[in-house]
Amino acid sequence: MMKRSAGYAAAVAAASAGYNATAASTTVDYVVVGSGPGGGPLACNLAKAGYQVILLEAGQPGNDPDLQALMKVPAFFAQATADPRIAWEYYILHYGDLTQQALDFKYMPDKGGILYPRCSTIGGCGVHNVLVMMYPSDSDWSNIANITGDDSWSPANMRKIFQRMEQCRYAAPPLPGQPDTAQHGFDGWQPMEMADTGIYLSDPQLTKMLQTAAAQFGPAGAFAGYQKNTLDPNAESVVQANTPGLYTLPMQRLDGQRWGVRDHILETAAQYPNLRIMTNCMVTRVIMDGDTAAGVEYLQGQYLYRASPNATPNAPMPETNQIRVRREVILSAGTFNSPQILKLSGIGPSAELARFGIRTEIDLPGVGMNLMDRYESSVVTQLTSPFGLFNSCQPGSQTDPCFFQFAQGTGVYTTNLTSAAGLIKSNAGLPDRDLMVLLAPGPFHGYFPGWQNQVINPTQFSWLILKAHTQNSAGTVMLRSGDPRDTPLINFHYFTEGNDKTGTDLAAVIDGIQIARQMNQALGLPLSAELYPGPTVQTTADMSAFARNTSWGHHAACSNRMGKSNDPGAVVDGDFRVLGTRNLRVVDASVFPKIPGYYPMVAIQMISEKASDVILEDASAGGRGPKRRR
Repeated sequence: MMKRSAGYAAAVAAASAGYNATAASTTVDYVVVGSGPGGGPLACNLAKAGYQVILLEAGQPGNDPDLQALMKVPAFFAQATADPRIAWEYYILHYGDLTQQALDFKYMPDKGGILYPRCSTIGGCGVHNVLVMMYPSDSDWSNIANITGDDSWSPANMRKIFQRMEQCRYAAPPLPGQPDTAQHGFDGWQPMEMADTGIYLSDPQLTKMLQTAAAQFGPAGAFAGYQKNTLDPNAESVVQANTPGLYTLPMQRLDGQRWGVRDHILETAAQYPNLRIMTNCMVTRVIMDGDTAAGVEYLQGQYLYRASPNATPNAPMPETNQIRVRREVILSAGTFNSPQILKLSGIGPSAELARFGIRTEIDLPGVGMNLMDRYESSVVTQLTSPFGLFNSCQPGSQTDPCFFQFAQGTGVYTTNLTSAAGLIKSNAGLPDRDLMVLLAPGPFHGYFPGWQNQVINPTQFSWLILKAHTQNSAGTVMLRSGDPRDTPLINFHYFTEGNDKTGTDLAAVIDGIQIARQMNQALGLPLSAELYPGPTVQTTADMSAFARNTSWGHHAACSNRMGKSNDPGAVVDGDFRVLGTRNLRVVDASVFPKIPGYYPMVAIQMISEKASDVILEDASAGGRGPKRRR
């Protein structure tokens, strides 16, 4: 199994030399805009193939020692998310109906919406997410293969890409001559580990909760499987069978520390000087020469984008710089920013562009449409006596015993505070498991200013409900203005305000709340009170109103969806090329036709790897050759 060398810190330091370099009038082979899970692996692969690559990141490098430490501790994901040095705080709408929207306690009228945290530093949201690495459903890949007519998107081929990327550290390779039913990878760049289940089982109350969840979700022996760490959501046999049950969740982790796209980029840049990282560089538009992407324009400076809490709202516009490309521009700026950049470049719905005086280069109505998200909710309960999980912890103290344990690769700080998840179908007739009920020792009920200070509370616990494979695709990402420093207007048009008129998603969320309450009733623990939704929410109508008013999400995707050239809502083709253009692609969560699986991080990294193959194949064939089936 591949191990990281002790020289990793030196590799990071060497890569740091390329930060913040100015590249005015530079010409390179490829420019990749955004260093998150879509752009990061792609940029690394292009550089390893020998091409000159500039990776542009709007955020800062994140090389402050205390910030680097914060980003490395799995249990501190909330504190990392809220750190103003790397936070991008979007305020989004769940509803166009502001009367309905105002019923959500998280809504902040003075901000114009509900907090939707993102991240701006090398590695993007991979440095502050909850670390969960779950393989998507095979149907997600089959759907793309059907939409594009390209069998390289088949589940079998995409599993090979996953194996190439994965460094599985919680399971062993099959013995010689034995069938490989799990189909893990063991030599890839992305290490995946499971938390030590003994950390959770050392607490009697958590043990009882896990036993109750095992009884709820089955199958028989699920709790024993949890103890032995054998219920693996990423095993191919489990993915194919849609097996319901209680699972531990793989994490992007190496020896107990967060390890993901950021680390991969830094290691690669240290070894390949043709990969140049430029931070504090906010791309404002793609330079179009007719239908061909010729480069990008960008602004250089800290905290320019007004999603940053450190932004200066009325600061003067900095000088514009340019980078030209010999080959391609690849946008990997994410679900909100990739459509914004396309529109500012004159690629999008012509009527919307005209409102802001932007000349239409390519009239592409689907840009910023089809926005999708999960629905999430929770049941938060007060304990009569607290968990013992955090008894020895002193967060923020220089002598914190839990941090000392973390430094040795052990203890509660090596976990993401989510101890187990039940994966089931909310309706037996569905083709895929779509409901997750997750146990977390602490309270959580969405995002609002100060939410990060409430996550670790030993006197409360949460059953978190996540509805995957959502139906509603009516969300939009629209320009707020022609100023690239302004955030776009983002509205998800939840539930029946969108296009899920039959209420399928809402019914699944209600099912999750009812399951959580059933488990609380079965616990037999001295529970003090249900805090959220609370005792006044009892009938189905009550729960329906509660779900409509308070649900949230944090897996936005699909705003530049993939499709064929004759699809009026499509933005990119199956090879990630922006329709109607040359030398321009989008590779990030915005291109999915539907959100894949439960957690999209693995799927985004997989399409980054796949895009690398396509781009390198095009380059070796001399560019714009015919589509090749693989």
